[in-house]
Amino acid sequence: MERLLGRVLEDQRRTGGRRAQATDPAPELRRPLHQGPVGGCCLAPTPSGPGSSSGSGLGELLAELQSYGVRVEDGIQARRGGAGPSDAGMIRVEGVPVTFPFTADYVAESPYVLRRERAEGQEDGGGWGVYREGRRLAGAEVPPRPKFYELTTADGIPYWKIALLHLDSLASTVIQTCLYWGKDDQCRFCGIELSLEAGRTIPVKKPEHLAEVSVAAKELDGAVDVTLTSGTTGGADKGARYLGKCARAIKAASGLPVQAQFEPPADLSVLEEIKEQGVDSVGMHLESFDPGVLAYVAPAKARTGVAGYFRAWERAVEIFGRGQVSTYVILGMGEDLQMTIDGCKRAIDAGVYPFVVPLRPVPGSLMGGKLPPPAEYVESVYREVAPYLAVNGLASWEVHAGCARCGACSALAAFEQHGEQPPGGGRQLPILNVR
Repeated sequence: MERLLGRVLEDQRRTGGRRAQATDPAPELRRPLHQGPVGGCCLAPTPSGPGSSSGSGLGELLAELQSYGVRVEDGIQARRGGAGPSDAGMIRVEGVPVTFPFTADYVAESPYVLRRERAEGQEDGGGWGVYREGRRLAGAEVPPRPKFYELTTADGIPYWKIALLHLDSLASTVIQTCLYWGKDDQCRFCGIELSLEAGRTIPVKKPEHLAEVSVAAKELDGAVDVTLTSGTTGGADKGARYLGKCARAIKAASGLPVQAQFEPPADLSVLEEIKEQGVDSVGMHLESFDPGVLAYVAPAKARTGVAGYFRAWERAVEIFGRGQVSTYVILGMGEDLQMTIDGCKRAIDAGVYPFVVPLRPVPGSLMGGKLPPPAEYVESVYREVAPYLAVNGLASWEVHAGCARCGACSALAAFEQHGEQPPGGGRQLPILNVR
């Protein structure tokens, strides 16, 4: 079982290549961490006071796991380095999907442990638990290695080199190279070409191959959507048209909903084209609402600017609908807090879902030696954004496809005030009090 988990987590990361050395000191525990067990349908806030943290049960725990990382017991070994999803264990905690760091240097200081729990009378049975100082905080599920990973195309390409299963979401970096890579314009947080250098993927995925893999992932492993992303290409469409072509093939073969992620194209009529090709939702990722930070971490995106992204988002919302357009908002890069919160609220007003995530330093990237932000800092943004989503009628479970639909790289969905979900709609999350 230990070997299986190691293989599962390794497959989820698909890492390889060089590893930036972490030069920052190991993180100090910035506050008393989550102490009490969580579980059940409705979770009350954890009592405040010495030795306990205040907040919203499971949501708070997930934020801490993503900030401090999780140590995995039983001597499991895993490679370090590579491109995203990098250094990422992918599990469910109390049924909620979550990714967390588990091989980075700073994780050795984490008080959190993922521990295998044997069922009585079954040496290799049972599930998993999240523990701190010997106390069980939550149940966990480690998904099995996807069955479709064992398959290859007729021309001999392993399916896992074409797309990976992130819990229940099939994901592919369709064009594994980027116009900005290795230049002054390279995004500092990105590791797109590292896995290509390591031989863990192929440069360009063909529409027919993606269609083939999507059918297998759906039928063998229960994939419910497809996320297509890409490095930026040299054309005015920034690669969006090719993603649309791939989406059309996937929809025809498997019927799965598809999100396409790309830089805003110069001609926004491209958005209408890819909608007609079968794209259900789009991600155009600004990364930071702080112009100074954006200019440092993503110079090419800074040239489009916040205003340019809002123009593209507003047109995309007209085409795809409110809540079907999203942007990553990365925390922990030195951004102004109030500017970030205000930017998220302005995006929500425009019908855009801000997918707020803590910085996950990619080993081998230009920020590979950094640390994730403190959990309480990330929570402070969640607590502002989540209720604003609710009062404006946006919710993660209503996103058709993509990162916001999956939600595993953020704890934002666990802070949303869900109330009644539509019949058959979305995953069930604990209802948490948001202060």
